[in-house]
Amino acid sequence: LAQAILAQAVAARRIGRSPPLPAAAAASALLLGGAAMDIDLLNPDPKEERAKHKLKRMIQSPNSFFMDVKCPGCLQITTVYSHAQTVVLCGNCNVMLCQPTGGLARLTEGCSFRRKVE
Repeated sequence: LAQAILAQAVAARRIGRSPPLPAAAAASALLLGGAAMDIDLLNPDPKEERAKHKLKRMIQSPNSFFMDVKCPGCLQITTVYSHAQTVVLCGNCNVMLCQPTGGLARLTEGCSFRRKVE
């Protein structure tokens, strides 16, 4: 059965018509002796991709980013690195905007932020 489906797919390709993709995939899966894969390698789940290590993702991307932080006192916007390793103070009123932790910097209560886009 699998060889017949594959033969039809090859014949259709020679004529110039491409066979429907699921039939060709099913035929190749039957020929290989296994079933279709459980996961879709071309369209990974965004939640699973985000949870992976930054170097193990399909397209490598950093976990860090720059953000605009608004001071709760004077409403001035300051650019802060997400993994800042020093205390960041407001340029106007010297209020602490964020404090370092082991990874992501912790924003002070009342500070609002947004990710910077290139």
